[in-house]
Amino acid sequence: MVLVTGGTGLVGSHLLLHLIENGETVRAIYRKPNNIQKTRLVFELYKKEDLFAKIEWVEADILDVPSLEIAFAGIEYVYHCAAFISLDPKDEDKLRKTNIEGTANMVNFSIAKQVKKFCFVSSIAALGDLAPHETVITEETEWNPEKPHSDYAISKYGAEMEVWRGLQEGLDVIIINPGVILGPIPNTKSCEQGSAEFYVKVANGLSFYTLGSTGFITVIDVIKTAFELMKSDIKNERFTLIAENIVFRDILNTIADTLKVKRPHIHAKPFLLNLAWIADGIFSTLFFQKRRITKATAKASYSKSLYSNEKIKTALGTVFLDVHQYVRDISKL
Repeated sequence: MVLVTGGTGLVGSHLLLHLIENGETVRAIYRKPNNIQKTRLVFELYKKEDLFAKIEWVEADILDVPSLEIAFAGIEYVYHCAAFISLDPKDEDKLRKTNIEGTANMVNFSIAKQVKKFCFVSSIAALGDLAPHETVITEETEWNPEKPHSDYAISKYGAEMEVWRGLQEGLDVIIINPGVILGPIPNTKSCEQGSAEFYVKVANGLSFYTLGSTGFITVIDVIKTAFELMKSDIKNERFTLIAENIVFRDILNTIADTLKVKRPHIHAKPFLLNLAWIADGIFSTLFFQKRRITKATAKASYSKSLYSNEKIKTALGTVFLDVHQYVRDISKL
């Protein structure tokens, strides 16, 4: 039997559908009964409602050890997709507790229950920092603790350290580091999660764009690649999962065209973004509001990061979906 954490999230819900379609017996954990509806909506989106009943749901939390004891009964393979995502500095403690301590619990149970293989869904945020002579980030790029990182990146890096500890204690592992994961467009039949922020902001009339870039990938490619890696003889490796490196302006334009709304038309230069996060910090403090833009999000939006996907293409011969075409096609569901 296969255990999936984060089964009510973007990656986890699509993974559950893919596993069932491929004949796997699956168990998924949930924290709140209402969250299960998010997964049901994903199955309905792809017209696979009949398969939803094949999921065995168990109420559990990756931070609640007694509940995990029940969830791990009879489990042979684990996909750990659950994570807390935030770039708000106020969430530092929750990020570290959920992403690091939660992953440590999953690793400990996997070792104790003699799980055959453990897949951890990490992030390109946990990859290394380029040295002066380097131009492309790979799986071998070294993490530099002296350089600034977001609390989210630090928590995912710490979670990876727990997974590698599991390897040292006899657990076979796979780590995948996806880029920005694009899934179904919100306000259709899908749930608003993950990369929904891109869609929602553009739909609501986003005026600003940046010329920064990062790696993007579709949720379909993430879950298919994770499944192939778990089924293969490959183990104790990490893989960067991106389809292509894309300038933010270009993906925002594709989303705008797909949604038939006006494209973002004002270039938000680094100086403007830095002013914005400072002003937003003051505003959020004075009025007790959640941060809308932070130093980390500002920097990420204008940074031109390039990631290599050569390792996974060599290992599995992976051919990725075109991200722009995916956005156009998913709107037709």
